[in-house]
Amino acid sequence: MSSIDAPNNRSAFFPKSKNADLQRSKALEKSPYLKRNEASRKNELDQFAKRDAKVDIGDAVKDFGRIKTAVDKAPDIDNSDKIARLKQQINAGTYKVDYEGLADKILASEY
Repeated sequence: MSSIDAPNNRSAFFPKSKNADLQRSKALEKSPYLKRNEASRKNELDQFAKRDAKVDIGDAVKDFGRIKTAVDKAPDIDNSDKIARLKQQINAGTYKVDYEGLADKILASEY
């Protein structure tokens, strides 16, 4: 085995190599910018985390989640036959608009 192939001589260029991880951790230990929190500071941060790291999800969001789940579980509706029939009626000029039904739906959507 040549010195190039030896796993201990591999550069940090290979990110998943054990040697790269070891070099990275040694560099972090020697870094003047990295220092551990003191015990009192760690306790203080833990108290902040316990108090502030809570998430309250509102009822509206929970309802939306339930509705979305129900819709996702519902079977898909295939309207292609109805659409084809309506297109055929429109093209043939035989489609009749139900004006009262249309007006009722417009009024229902407004209120």
